[in-house]
Amino acid sequence: MENMENLFSYSSVQYDIINHVLVLGVGAMMSGLAYFIMTIKDSSPRYRLTSVISSVVMVSAALILFNQQQSWQHAFAWDGNKWNPSATTFSNGFRYVNWSIDVPMLLTQLLIVLGVSGAAFRRRWVGLVVAGILMIYTGYVGQFYETTDITKLLIWGAISTVFMIYICYIVGISIAETNVSMPPKAARLAKALFWLLVVAWTLYPIAYLIPWLSPTPNGMVARQILYTIADITSKVIYGVMLGQLATRLSAAEGYEPARESMKSVIYGRD
Repeated sequence: MENMENLFSYSSVQYDIINHVLVLGVGAMMSGLAYFIMTIKDSSPRYRLTSVISSVVMVSAALILFNQQQSWQHAFAWDGNKWNPSATTFSNGFRYVNWSIDVPMLLTQLLIVLGVSGAAFRRRWVGLVVAGILMIYTGYVGQFYETTDITKLLIWGAISTVFMIYICYIVGISIAETNVSMPPKAARLAKALFWLLVVAWTLYPIAYLIPWLSPTPNGMVARQILYTIADITSKVIYGVMLGQLATRLSAAEGYEPARESMKSVIYGRD
């Protein structure tokens, strides 16, 4: 996959920004991993799987972003003035490999924390996972055309976005249905989680469209920044908020370690 990043030469500033942003992504994922391991016992056993899943997501994302950062370093050579393309190519395709692992897990842990169970869980899980995989791989196909046929990039991107909207709709319904039985502060956190997901996931199609919106070196810098911000938001921050929701629900159900944990946070007790 020859992404548009490989068509340009970059100034020292442009090259370094992308390199540093990718390192930031790796650091954020490793920090998230440490957090999820340390807080795993704050939630009752019925919710604890969410911290385990978040930890797996962190490892998966960190490995891919590290691969991206190393690939970026080998894809360009310094000539004393600019960073020029080398014989090695940089590919965003590895991000799609990562998303195909992480998106199903992120959606699964949401259903677990929301307490969706039985036939409803199976139905929603299948719908979300299938839509998630289709969202990722239709976008993946479009990436192959970004340097040769921008119309096909836009068509496949539009198809991918339809699946994204469907996922957000199902997530919204699931949160709305379970909100009525949650304590007020937990319900507000669940709503905030939904809007975080919508905003973070919207960054992905914007980054996807950069080859159409801004086919320039600065555009490529913006794309890597957007992708990495979206990854950090939709994985690390999302996972932290979901873990906090699990802790709040555990406390409301009388789980003592969760009650103790809630005493130490700045927003007080439920």
